[in-house]
Amino acid sequence: MRSLLLFSGAALGLLACTSEEIPTEPAVDASQARAAAGTYTAVDLGTLGGSFSEAKAINPAGQVVGFGQVAGGEYAFLWEKGVMTNLGSLGGSVTRALDINPAGQVVGGSSTTEGLGHAFLWERGVMTDLGTLSGGRGSSSGATGINPAGQVVGVSSTAEGGFHAFLWEKGVMTDLGTLGGCCSQGTRINPAGQVVGASRTAEGSDYHAFLWEKGVMTDLGTLGGDVSWAEGINPAGQVVGWSALTGGIGDGQLHAVLWEDGAMTDLGTLGGGFAFGYGINSKGQVAGFRSGQIGGAYLWEKGVVTDLGALSGGHSSGATAINPAGQVVGASETAAHETHATLWTRK
Repeated sequence: MRSLLLFSGAALGLLACTSEEIPTEPAVDASQARAAAGTYTAVDLGTLGGSFSEAKAINPAGQVVGFGQVAGGEYAFLWEKGVMTNLGSLGGSVTRALDINPAGQVVGGSSTTEGLGHAFLWERGVMTDLGTLSGGRGSSSGATGINPAGQVVGVSSTAEGGFHAFLWEKGVMTDLGTLGGCCSQGTRINPAGQVVGASRTAEGSDYHAFLWEKGVMTDLGTLGGDVSWAEGINPAGQVVGWSALTGGIGDGQLHAVLWEDGAMTDLGTLGGGFAFGYGINSKGQVAGFRSGQIGGAYLWEKGVVTDLGALSGGHSSGATAINPAGQVVGASETAAHETHATLWTRK
């Protein structure tokens, strides 16, 4: 079975349309309160014809986007009412959809005929190349988030040779800068235009989660370690992600976190060896992944953790996004040991 879930911050891989993956480690504790098992039902969304697919976002209407394996490549999909549609590409053989807004506009990254990764906006059957910050030959980009107004965020190579978070609006791509280091990446944007992501700091080796608003990028800090990453933001400005503790990123050192009003709340490992927060909705419900569990996908709400489980016969799973209705998407192992895009709905 293909390993589940792109590593946090994997939109960086859109620059070359590659990805890192999360290893599985044993559980270490079960300190969080648990909801009753079987609260949610896992639905297999299928594939584009291959043995792998993964859902990355879901909008209020229940439209789901992600990507899946097909003969000769890997392509973005839009799933709606039981039908999975291949969104095509910018000429290459790898396309990944990472977000969708309420209007059904989809963003992600696609390889071009030259083999470069470029950010795209897909709408009503048309895929538009959003370009890059540098605009030069050989430059790359990837889009990771879109809000209801159609503002897009992501990451792009720059003329200086690094890569920076960007905000794209009405044909104009704006460089959001960094926290003092060479590189940054935007991950999500809320209706107010607040952007989250991660950036290298002036120290050089550290990546810290950031919140960008009205031209100002704020360092959200860490739980004491060198790395943190902001993965999602809701309309109220609550931010979810993960952080390393002092001492590294080994077992027990990576915790899901929630930022709110300038304060960071440590959600812990949620019963696993490590945990990531990926998506947060308007109710403050968090969806994500923690290792060492049967399933792995979880929903966190006010200190209570719900184990979402896996598809029938599968063991591993991970959640990547949640919509206002509490519908959760991600991926799960199947009984045939394949990885399929999955939708979890409350029973």
